[in-house]
Amino acid sequence: MIVHHGFQATLTALPGRGGELAELLLTGMDEGGAAASEHCVVYLVSRSASDPDVVHITEGWTSEEEHERLFRGEAAQALVSRISGLLACEPVHSDHVPVRGKAVFGPAAA
Repeated sequence: MIVHHGFQATLTALPGRGGELAELLLTGMDEGGAAASEHCVVYLVSRSASDPDVVHITEGWTSEEEHERLFRGEAAQALVSRISGLLACEPVHSDHVPVRGKAVFGPAAA
């Protein structure tokens, strides 16, 4: 599948809760979550190397319409509600469309 819509968001957790925020974002890939959809081609959660409370999420979707449809779903809205309680400030978003690249993911590092 090809990515036609994507974005990157930077989220800052309340002090000491960056790991919890990252783990919660990863649940978006669980069965029934928006990121488990075939329309979600990229779902990458990263933590800042210099600030453990800063978490980045990069998503790539087959279309903006599919992203919006799935984001309006019950599972996604429940996740957003849980995430908002961990945030120190509003997330910063930037829209993008990947041109080309590579992603290989394995188990999380210990």
